[in-house]
Amino acid sequence: MDIDKDKIDETVLALLYLTTFEDNYSVRAWKGHDWDSLNRLHEKGLIGDPKNKAKSVVFSEKGVKLSEELFWKMFVKKTE
Repeated sequence: MDIDKDKIDETVLALLYLTTFEDNYSVRAWKGHDWDSLNRLHEKGLIGDPKNKAKSVVFSEKGVKLSEELFWKMFVKKTE
């Protein structure tokens, strides 16, 4: 089976939007997701390095915007 890791990463990024919060310096999200995916998101410049003692990760400006866009695209029901 060939797994599309980009789709997994997009889904994790969208799910991170559910736990976003702002602190005094940045927008963050709780990092209770797959570590491999979090590492790839970091390598893509969408979140800060997840390998630290904090229980949350910092979003880059691009990452927080894309996270919200993907969340609305993937998880919001379309009304007719």
